Amino acid sequence: MKDQKYKRSKYDHCVYLRKLKDGSYIYLLLYVDDMLIAAKSQVEIGRLKAQLSKEFEMKDLGEAKKILGMEISRDRERGKLWLSQKQYLQKVLQRFGIHEDIKPVSTPLAPHLKLSSRLSPTIDEEREYMKKVPYANVVGSLMYAMVCTRPDISQVVNVVSRYMHDSGKGHWQAVRWILRYLQNTLDVGIDI
Repeated sequence: MKDQKYKRSKYDHCVYLRKLKDGSYIYLLLYVDDMLIAAKSQVEIGRLKAQLSKEFEMKDLGEAKKILGMEISRDRERGKLWLSQKQYLQKVLQRFGIHEDIKPVSTPLAPHLKLSSRLSPTIDEEREYMKKVPYANVVGSLMYAMVCTRPDISQVVNVVSRYMHDSGKGHWQAVRWILRYLQNTLDVGIDI
């Protein structure tokens, strides 16, 4: 890409960009075997696709509807783009035992859940219990959603992630609360 005068983004090393003659940009997102191209000019997108297909075996899937677990919706008339992770979050909820019959909640964290290191295990029985809890896996899944499309959970994910090294039952209760909040807000995303 550098040979083709693309610059690697200093903010995300999976993104390459090139300034076009009209002052706009063409963006190329590469992640393992997924690729997304974005530009105002369909001609420039076509040129880049042709160039890449000469060098790599690739399949053009048409207009992007999903990438890296994010669903993409467009309203071209209004110039709007919508990113969400409904399917990803549904899989996370299912994987970690939050089913439709569990009561959803309307806030990312309940005021009565006061988290601190005092909630970390103090007895062997609780330590053994917490070894079986997928705390770090859930928090990692929450972090991915937070970074991609769910900034509304950033503060609470920051709080629960502080206790990944020594989480207790109270911390786990808070993580499960966040999952219940996500269950209630699956359709939330980012409107660009």
